[in-house]
Formats: sequence, structure tokens, C-alpha cells
Amino acid sequence: MQVKVKKAATLTGHGGCIYDLDQGPSEQFIFSGGSDKIIAMWNLETMKAENFAAKFPEYLYEICHIPEKNLLLAGTSAGSIHILNLKTKEEIKILQHHTGAVFEIKYSLKTNCFYSGAGDGNFAVCSLDTLSLIKIKKLCDEKVRSIDFNYNTSEIAVASGDGNIRVFDLITLAEKKIFAAHQSSANIVRYSPDGKTLLSGGKDAHLKVWDIKNYELIKSVPAHNFAIYDIVFSPDTSLFSTASRDKTIKIWNAKTYELLIRINKENFDGHTHSVNKLLWSSFNNYLISAGDDKAIMVWEVGY
Repeated sequence: MQVKVKKAATLTGHGGCIYDLDQGPSEQFIFSGGSDKIIAMWNLETMKAENFAAKFPEYLYEICHIPEKNLLLAGTSAGSIHILNLKTKEEIKILQHHTGAVFEIKYSLKTNCFYSGAGDGNFAVCSLDTLSLIKIKKLCDEKVRSIDFNYNTSEIAVASGDGNIRVFDLITLAEKKIFAAHQSSANIVRYSPDGKTLLSGGKDAHLKVWDIKNYELIKSVPAHNFAIYDIVFSPDTSLFSTASRDKTIKIWNAKTYELLIRINKENFDGHTHSVNKLLWSSFNNYLISAGDDKAIMVWEVGY
């Protein structure tokens, strides 16, 4: 499989490291946030910032847009989750059940809940109706870094700083499996679109592929030079991409796990610092990356 990559734009305006990206109110819009304490919205059609900005008192490590509820959730370095109503443009609630930085917020319409993981080692579940805490579990003494759902098996995978991945039942939250996945921290978990495998990336720079039947290791790839921070699949599910502290983005064949292309500063005018977050948009099949260099880069990916 041949893949071609070309930079479509660099979006600038943030005053600090960018830690998260999320889909906007329609496919051509995206949200971004980071250490300048601002959530911005960008238009992928014009490649410019929209007239939207939300300011917060602390660093933003996580953004979760819930379009079905017109909500935007912001997880901060202080452990708070700020909830904004996008229709009224008002902050309607602040949750403070975490005592460490919030690194992940994911929601599920199937359970009508949103889930968060933080630096305090806690995994929390909140109601999408009442926007209040339902349950909180202490998983470890290290950070809870990443959460993903597998609706085929009705499971939630959670990656944490102790190197373990824990798998919970989506409905009961009973722990079904815990396994050592990475040396040092497990940073990111992502189920494949067909639900048959779980991909994970760690501080050990390895990309690992797990069979969801028993969570046994299928493949381990020394994918980067430093920690892997994100994994995303392409809209057509044929590719996936990884982002790393080593300043590179890599695109892989989703069936064979073959490395197809390496996006770096030298060859593609890529990032100069750690790449923290990826978003693969259905709008023009753009792969979007953000990092410590305060830049959002938009990549055209073709075959």
C-alpha cells in the first residue's frame, strides 16, 4: 500500500503547548486546548480560527465534545472538569472529584455516562443526565491516561502509569482482566474499528497489538524513539497513525501493521517538539496533529 502525505496547513494562535484536539460541531470544525488555558475552534475549510474561545483557570489536558448534548467538557491540571453548554455559551457546572490532572474524558451514549481518568489514579463515571458523579475507583498510584470502548464485547479498556491495562464490563464496571502491557507507563489504548484487537502505546515507545478474546499479545513493534502519546484510525479504517514525544507522526497499515510513512521536521516540515494528539477527520480525510511547539498541523493523506 502506497500512502502520500502533504501538509495542507499549520494553524497557529495558541500561546502554549497543545495537549488535546476534538471534533467540532460539524465535520469541518475542530476544538483544541492546552497550556495557554484556552479552548479554540478552527475551520478546516478556511484553515482559520473561528470566533470562539473559552478561557479556564488552569492548563487544559483534555477536551470532550458531546454534540448530542451540546456540551463541551474541559479537564484541567487541577483535577476539575468544567462543563460548558455550547448552545447558551455558559459554564453550567464544575466537577471536582479528581485531585490530580484530568488526562482523559470519554462518553458513551449506550450507558448515558462519561468517564474520566486522572493523575490521582482514579477512574470516574458520571451521568450525562445529571452531570454528577456515579462511581469512582482507585486503580493505581500512577496516572490514569487513556480510556476506550469496545461495543462488540461491551468492554472498557483503561491504560495507566503503572504499565497495566485494565478491562471492565461496560455495564457493570466489573473488572474482567488486568495485564502488564508496557514497561513504565501505558499511555494510550485504542480498539480497532472492527473490535477484534486492542492497540496500545507506552512510555517504552512500543506499539502493541492485543487479541481481545483473551488479551494475549499478537505483535509488539518498537515504533518510536520515545513515548507514544496517541493512536488514531483513518475514517475508512485501512490505516492508523501514532504520535510520539520523538516529534514524529507515523502512518501504518491497519491490517499488516507495516510502517508506511514517517512524518518529521526534515522531510515534511513537521513538528519541532513532542506530538501530543492526533485527530483523523472525515473532512477531506485530514490527519490533524498538535504538540508542544504550539502548532496544529493539517495533513492531506492520499493513496
